[in-house]
Amino acid sequence: MKKPILLTAAIALIAMASLTGCKNKQQTNENNEKFCYNVDKFYDLEVLRYRVEGFEQLSLQQKQLIYYLSEAALQGRDILYDQNCRYNLRIRRALEAVYLSDAYKQQYVTDPESQPFLFEKYLKRVWFSNGIHHHYSEDKFLPEFSREWFENALAESDYTLDKEVIDVMFDPALMQKRMAQADGIDLIASSAGNYYGEGMTQAEAEAWYAAHKDNSPEPKWIGLNSQLIKEDGKVQERVYRVGGLYSAALEQVVESLRKALEFAETPEQKEVIEKLIEYNRTGDLDTFNQYCIAWVKDLNSRVDFVNGFTETYADPLGITGTWEAMVNFKNIESTHRTELISQNAQWFEDNSPTDPEYKKEEVRGVSAKVITAAILGGDCYPATPIGINLPNANWIRKEYGSKSVSIDNLSHAYDEAAKGNGFAEEFVIDDETRCRAEQYGTLCNDLHTDLHECAGHGSGKLLPGVTKENLKEHGSTIEEARADLFGLYYLADPKLVELGLLPDKDAYKAGYYQQMMNGLMTQLVRIEPGKDIEEAHMRDRQLIANWVYQHAENKEVEIIERDGKHYLRINDYDGLRRLFGELLRIIQRITSEGDYAAAKEMVETYAVKVNPELHQEILERYKKLNLAPYKGFVNPVYTLVRDDAGNVTDVTIDYTEGYVEQHLRYSRDYSFLPDVN
Repeated sequence: MKKPILLTAAIALIAMASLTGCKNKQQTNENNEKFCYNVDKFYDLEVLRYRVEGFEQLSLQQKQLIYYLSEAALQGRDILYDQNCRYNLRIRRALEAVYLSDAYKQQYVTDPESQPFLFEKYLKRVWFSNGIHHHYSEDKFLPEFSREWFENALAESDYTLDKEVIDVMFDPALMQKRMAQADGIDLIASSAGNYYGEGMTQAEAEAWYAAHKDNSPEPKWIGLNSQLIKEDGKVQERVYRVGGLYSAALEQVVESLRKALEFAETPEQKEVIEKLIEYNRTGDLDTFNQYCIAWVKDLNSRVDFVNGFTETYADPLGITGTWEAMVNFKNIESTHRTELISQNAQWFEDNSPTDPEYKKEEVRGVSAKVITAAILGGDCYPATPIGINLPNANWIRKEYGSKSVSIDNLSHAYDEAAKGNGFAEEFVIDDETRCRAEQYGTLCNDLHTDLHECAGHGSGKLLPGVTKENLKEHGSTIEEARADLFGLYYLADPKLVELGLLPDKDAYKAGYYQQMMNGLMTQLVRIEPGKDIEEAHMRDRQLIANWVYQHAENKEVEIIERDGKHYLRINDYDGLRRLFGELLRIIQRITSEGDYAAAKEMVETYAVKVNPELHQEILERYKKLNLAPYKGFVNPVYTLVRDDAGNVTDVTIDYTEGYVEQHLRYSRDYSFLPDVN
């Protein structure tokens, strides 16, 4: 889902807010009811609600379709936990058993230094990250409560957890990274992610993938839905399917998809669901290609969804898909801007600053829309993207096109929860720049996301014989940088004013300032002192900002000191755009040619290392604001309403479920996998 947890532009600037409670964070809906966006806050995380505006106005058929697709989205929850680390399910279930025990309830106190209080914070963190590793930094987080207290709590709860599992929780030397990316190491052996069996090495996996690569004109994505293991010294594939790996959960997913079929809006949508059911049952990758093609062609259904093993960011080799799901419906009013971008996709391609040999002669089928998220699941929950561009197979994109969406209600929730947090006053250089950000920041963020998804990911072409896998562990960073740069370059183009997407020729400056400030400075609040940048989107943002900063020979952009604090200053916005264009040209060449050596040099030179002095300063300034740099969501709850005869008469939506209550319910109602898979 080419996943901009983007927080570029306005969201990067103002969505890092966090205020506990609902003070000044309420809005009134059409029924004059108060809506509280803020739910909970702990560690560096804040949990929000999002509104599903327009759900009540959907037809009963559409509501029931959303209901059953939402069930399918939630039923794969355990899969992600197991993919993130093979110990996660055992740990989560043990923590929940302690939390629900009478012994724990009797000793719980609100003292923030008490063992039970620290235990609850840790459990909340595990839920947020779908495991014991930070959802963004990839580092394992350690309990603040003692091992002795935890072992006593397990005994009092009559719950048994093996010593090796407890060791993984408490020993900082074990499974340190969910996904390791450091240069010169075995990426598989050093990663806790469960995409490869115990004892597998990077060399063995790469050799297996090379031997099984599909070089046909319409290739299958070998490895997308499987785990590689070694049995009797030989590499074997365990396929994710009914009857295979994760069968118990996928059986439930298939049953909900089967129920959703009855309420499909169009024949095209029915085919999409049927192909997905077949794929989950068989694991056949030809069927997956057919499903992707059918999904791209389904343009007339208002309700849409993503469900299954999709993005490959969490696999250190960038091959195997992570379980994720999202159900949504088209926001008809807001879709106008994405339709304009989509309609002009060929113009954007033709006028790109990239070299002609890497441009598409014909941009096909780039459909774009703004959506309202109705449910989040798997790797989209609780933390979620704000844009989607699928499918990922380049040959399908070339022959059949792609779908690009921006998720309007999630961006709105970020903005509403962030108002008045003091972030801009602390980090933006002057009143003029702050006012521009307040006036145009959200618009620029929306447009940049739209350009990133609708045009950026769909732009350019790979040379014959080149695939996404050529760039290996750096592929995700390079691809996100390419899409970001495409969006940034065109954000300043007069074409956007001509199309009515920006009000004037200077509005884009809000987006440029926020991109550069975030990439060079403020995203560092997400990094612990002494750590490198690991996550692909953070690397992408620093790569862009740092490369431009290092190549700003005429001081188009600079960092200045004022009263002991450092600020970003842009002196030449036109010059900054030229630099964005130059870097886009370089990144597109690397992508088109599959130049691994150049990708590695680009990432390691500009995207990984952090200036320690500036980092420390930013952390100290940010800490005084008492903000949480990461956000996630709780889902609404959908309920079927039946009459006395058992017929469904409505589907209601409720927003009142809390964070703890939701995760305990999900573990009760959507937990189908055994502890060890």
